[in-house]
Amino acid sequence: MKWPYLFFILIILESFVSEGLTDSKEMKLPLPKKKGNISLEEALNNRQSVRDYTNEALTPEEISQILWAANGKNKWGKLTSPSAGATYPLVIYLAAGNIKSLSPGLYKYNNQEHSLILISPVDLRASLSAAALNQSSVKEAAALIIICADYNRTTSRYGSRGRRYVEIEVGHVGQNIYLKAVSLDLGTVAVGAFDDGAVKKVLGIEEEPLYIMPLGKTKN
Repeated sequence: MKWPYLFFILIILESFVSEGLTDSKEMKLPLPKKKGNISLEEALNNRQSVRDYTNEALTPEEISQILWAANGKNKWGKLTSPSAGATYPLVIYLAAGNIKSLSPGLYKYNNQEHSLILISPVDLRASLSAAALNQSSVKEAAALIIICADYNRTTSRYGSRGRRYVEIEVGHVGQNIYLKAVSLDLGTVAVGAFDDGAVKKVLGIEEEPLYIMPLGKTKN
């Protein structure tokens, strides 16, 4: 192969690689760190609900840590939060708005591959804020974690009692997000006041939304 042609091919390949996290519909997240900078006791002591954030962008590494803490795989091959009968009814979505190297849009977290699957390239923060009684924290956060549930995964095994198990599980995930946010010097708040039908319509999903958790840099 002649050098001019080889050079042309290399330029094309470089252009594909340089697209980064937004190059395909499924994007690998940075590997999560399994050791943090503060103790569990410190995180518990510092945990609080934060509704006001700076305009600073989050990083892919921070999003990776938050999603792994929420519902990622641990050293045993289990998830980081317990699930009744390992039925795993929760589905985690990320509404990205201001994250470095990640285009705004709606993403689904794939905890088996620790990756994000692009669902929609539209910034949904304002629409989700409207569905959540116009709460400013939902509109102004750099990103939103939306925790949803497919109740049938658990009720098919446990009957109506399964609904309680699902709602217990979302509490586990929410606390994991709170504590990991503290360890990263981020702020979050568990938002449960919203119109379920409106949130489902904005996201275009069948699962039931249980929590919206805004994420952003805290104002010191």
